[in-house]
Amino acid sequence: MRKLLKAIAVVALGAALLFLRTGYLIVRPGSAEDLSRIVKAEQKAGTDAGSFYLVTVTQQYASPMLLLYGLVDPIVDVRPKSSVIPPGIDPKDYRKLMVRWMEESQNLAKVIALRKLGYEVPLTSDGVEVVQVEQNSPAKGLLFPGDIITAVDGRTVYLTDELMDIVQSRPVGDTVRLEVKRNGESREVTVATTTHTELPEKAAIRVLIRTLNWQPVLPLKIDIEVGKISGPSAGLMFVLEILNQLDPRDLTGGQKIAGTGTINLEEKIGPIGGVRQKVRAAEEQGAEYFLVPLENYEEAQTAVRSITLVPVGTLDDALHFLYSLEKR
Repeated sequence: MRKLLKAIAVVALGAALLFLRTGYLIVRPGSAEDLSRIVKAEQKAGTDAGSFYLVTVTQQYASPMLLLYGLVDPIVDVRPKSSVIPPGIDPKDYRKLMVRWMEESQNLAKVIALRKLGYEVPLTSDGVEVVQVEQNSPAKGLLFPGDIITAVDGRTVYLTDELMDIVQSRPVGDTVRLEVKRNGESREVTVATTTHTELPEKAAIRVLIRTLNWQPVLPLKIDIEVGKISGPSAGLMFVLEILNQLDPRDLTGGQKIAGTGTINLEEKIGPIGGVRQKVRAAEEQGAEYFLVPLENYEEAQTAVRSITLVPVGTLDDALHFLYSLEKR
């Protein structure tokens, strides 16, 4: 009987180490996906010898065993759950929001690429909707779910990306003036900024938001099918793949080029999380170059083994590098 009890205890301990959830998540390298298989533009102009790659990270709840693995593996990050999923929001709702942000980044990429090629692409929306105000947000009691933000400091905003770009351009602690529609009435709200949860050097107001009723009117059809990949960080690479398919030139220069970064209507490239893991995922795919936002460059360098990092702050930075490949 004693041996049986010991065996049961060992099994229970092993199960706990393998399956019990801690309050942490581990972030490790994900995959590198060939964008020519994800993006399909009509009127495609020729074939390309190289490839652009979208890169991902994998996040999962850490059991005690996975937590130990994350602490000893230098390329794996261990993060408190609250720094990834804001407290008070259901993880399923947060995943749905990330899917919406991915959809928005796709639409935004289509607009940017087509405008770069000289097309007129009308853009309107009903504003930016507040989905949730985080518990530690300076906007607590000032903004509420269902509020529609239509302008920041007098500048009309149509997209979540535009709102975040204005807020993040401010020093932490500065205030922003928001024009808000609530229950059909307009009002002005002033909110102090605080640190961004994932990018502490950036300002934030710590509210979850989404663009309300926005769909660009495109002059030609572009399909993007990403499966279960979510979030806004592939914006730059979507733009480059669309341009590559519609431009007779081979922007890849025959190379394997991975990258990451958000992009806004002013064609500025923004920082993302998980850059070390994305660099490693690109290396494992065999990519020669990795386009990285300027603000992530130093962190990305710590993960490099063989790939060449190309720091970029704007879409033109990325294009100038790509054009230079033709001359090499």
